[in-house]
Amino acid sequence: MNDTAKVFLEGGPDDLPERIVPAPDPGPDVKVELRNGYEHFRPTSRQADTAEGRLPVYEWWERTEMPG
Repeated sequence: MNDTAKVFLEGGPDDLPERIVPAPDPGPDVKVELRNGYEHFRPTSRQADTAEGRLPVYEWWERTEMPG
């Protein structure tokens, strides 16, 4: 993950701990671990005004469960 660039996460579970996260590097999506699984977010062409400035918007597109 890139320590300087950030993205805004839109959609997904209401209890997602953070909506502003480091930008993925080099992959195209963001994967957030939550409740024995992963929430997946992909980039959009949109930007959002946030407390940390204007950030690219990544939208939720799927959840995968951890094995076991």
